[in-house]
Amino acid sequence: MTAGVLEKPVAVSVKGLQHRLPGGRPLFTDLDLQVRSGESLVLLGPSGVGKSTLLRLLAGLEEPAGGELRVGSGNTGGGGHSFAVVFQKPLLYPWLTVRENVALGGRFRALRGRVDARHVDDLLDHFGIAELADSRPDQISGGQAQRVAVVRAAATRPEILLLDEPFSALDPVTRADSQRWLVGVTADLGVTTVMVTHDVDEALVVGSRIALLGSSGRVQQEWTNPSHGSTDSDPALRESILAAYRTA
Repeated sequence: MTAGVLEKPVAVSVKGLQHRLPGGRPLFTDLDLQVRSGESLVLLGPSGVGKSTLLRLLAGLEEPAGGELRVGSGNTGGGGHSFAVVFQKPLLYPWLTVRENVALGGRFRALRGRVDARHVDDLLDHFGIAELADSRPDQISGGQAQRVAVVRAAATRPEILLLDEPFSALDPVTRADSQRWLVGVTADLGVTTVMVTHDVDEALVVGSRIALLGSSGRVQQEWTNPSHGSTDSDPALRESILAAYRTA
């Protein structure tokens, strides 16, 4: 981490995390992880090492077997801190328009009241999907639907954004475009981001820091990524990550 990042407060803290799969098999054994405010951390690793489970634990959707989880100023699941989750599937309400889906996300904020329509339209316009406002989910592409899901999360004004492989079902071109778009969105929002993926190249675009989860149930290695947001990654860094990934 750079000195500037180290001076920022810790937004996500995981200490001594332990968790077991149904049936009793250990998944995490004394896992430690920190994410500082404003960072974009990518949790990288092969299938089965628990990336999505860790995200669910951070969101409070599962209970750990032991250890400490803190998201923002609270304990497991955010504790009142503002966070939002985007899953692999967009999970949009099919009977609502894009504008209504985004507005509904905003209503689940603490006030749970009406959302200013201008705020919703401003979000759609700012993040480049204003032309979709009156469309329903079955009238837009998969890539567009996932962008709507991200903007719906943004409507809650989160301080922390948790993303579970949101672009894994997209074709390569749409996926690359969506990755760059996401980097711009999170920078504009000023949010702390934790995203999981099994794709090294995606991690290099999205993550300012990359943490490799291994089959040991711990973070195996971490890297700082100076080329975060660019498709021109450092070849030496990419090779270092790939070499570690092969043994994860």
